[in-house]
Amino acid sequence: MTTEYMTFLAGKRPTVPDAGFRVAPGELHADLLPHQRAIVAWALRKGRCAVWADTGLGKAFIALEWSRQLLARGQAKRVLILAPLAVAQQFVREGTKWGVPVTYARDGSQSIDGVTVSNYERLHLFDASTFEAVVLDESSVLKAFTGETKRALVKTFRNTRYRLCCTATPAPNDIIELCNHADFLSVMTQQEMLAKFFTPRGSDDGSTGQYRLKSHAHRDFYRWLASWAIACKLPSDLGYPDDGYVLPALSIEAHFVAVDWAPDGHLFFTELKGVTERAKVRRTTVDSRVEAAIQIVNAEPAEQWLLWYGRLDEARGLAKALPGAEIVQGSDSVDRKEDLLRRFADGEVRVLITHPSIAGFGLNFQSCARMAFVGLSDSYESYYQSIRRSWRFGQVRPVTAHIVLTEPERAIYNNVLRKEQEAGVLTRELVAAMAEFEVQELRGETDYTDVYDPVMPMIVPAWLTTTTGELA
Repeated sequence: MTTEYMTFLAGKRPTVPDAGFRVAPGELHADLLPHQRAIVAWALRKGRCAVWADTGLGKAFIALEWSRQLLARGQAKRVLILAPLAVAQQFVREGTKWGVPVTYARDGSQSIDGVTVSNYERLHLFDASTFEAVVLDESSVLKAFTGETKRALVKTFRNTRYRLCCTATPAPNDIIELCNHADFLSVMTQQEMLAKFFTPRGSDDGSTGQYRLKSHAHRDFYRWLASWAIACKLPSDLGYPDDGYVLPALSIEAHFVAVDWAPDGHLFFTELKGVTERAKVRRTTVDSRVEAAIQIVNAEPAEQWLLWYGRLDEARGLAKALPGAEIVQGSDSVDRKEDLLRRFADGEVRVLITHPSIAGFGLNFQSCARMAFVGLSDSYESYYQSIRRSWRFGQVRPVTAHIVLTEPERAIYNNVLRKEQEAGVLTRELVAAMAEFEVQELRGETDYTDVYDPVMPMIVPAWLTTTTGELA
């Protein structure tokens, strides 16, 4: 078989070749754990890739070491890390511990050679051409196909040589959301991925516009994913020991407050219909839910508490009744947010009241083992990430999360539980399906060629052969 034909066969296999450089795991930071060292070495070899590792598995350290190696080996002069607002300063602190100086910059004029960290909201203030590498922390921001943030990130960093995405929730709602990571990394466009691996679900079940994996494409799809992404819940998913990665118990306690509420024009409540009714019941039941949450907090006065609000009047009611409680809200200055979040992480604030959009992603609050949602949205990702601020590897105590809702909002709770079950199945399937190929990738055993082993000899027409019997 000719070399040209072997190359043709290899090109038909949906994999992504290396675009970086090789570093021996032993050359990496000595404090990295075995699975972290393997992931960093793989990520440097890939050049453009994604790390979908669960909370607490060390994605920040992986990103920092990846950046350090690029700088040390002359592959980049400047690396930009984009992160949620509250997480940026955490990178600065972790970088100091790691021996990687990280500069926080509010715009491009403040960035210097080395590693710069800023927030997604400030992306438009930076010139991407001045950076040879970019890290997207909490890269689930890419999940929305039509989202402005996703489009801006894809366009801005299309020509950036080195790109790394890190998140624990790459597809919180549907596996199709993985398309956006592929698009950002210039692996495959959304349209190409849909055409190659997916087919429309059809309209008979009301799922018009939704997609499912083609029945014959499962193995190729997950092999393709593993050629540019790592997915794991535990180090053992990658063939490494789980020493130190045992989570304590998690208890979810739902509290449904009885309230006398019915929609306008009705004598009694049946079910919430639409956003307007949900907003109204939350507005009119603030006092009842806040009072229930206060009783829960006061029942354990020695504990540090993380309280998640949905409405500002909930936050203010909680702060008024809980001495020493601090509110972190969207209108606060960046400095105030960062100071209070740091003080809470260090145990200096007993009760922190904030919103999942502010502190629900990326932060480490293992000092706290008690939290409460004073109201709940339908977003499973927000719920999962918020709980994981405390219930994460490194936590040594059992964690209790209270969910305070009114009886009319019970359907919201049930909806989140349903999404949690569906997401759990999706994640387990993703990790299990990719495991075989990931291990090969991490060990450098993948050569991106298919073995052609015919069971029958090829019969070539005479008019295609030369006098020597070879193909013309």
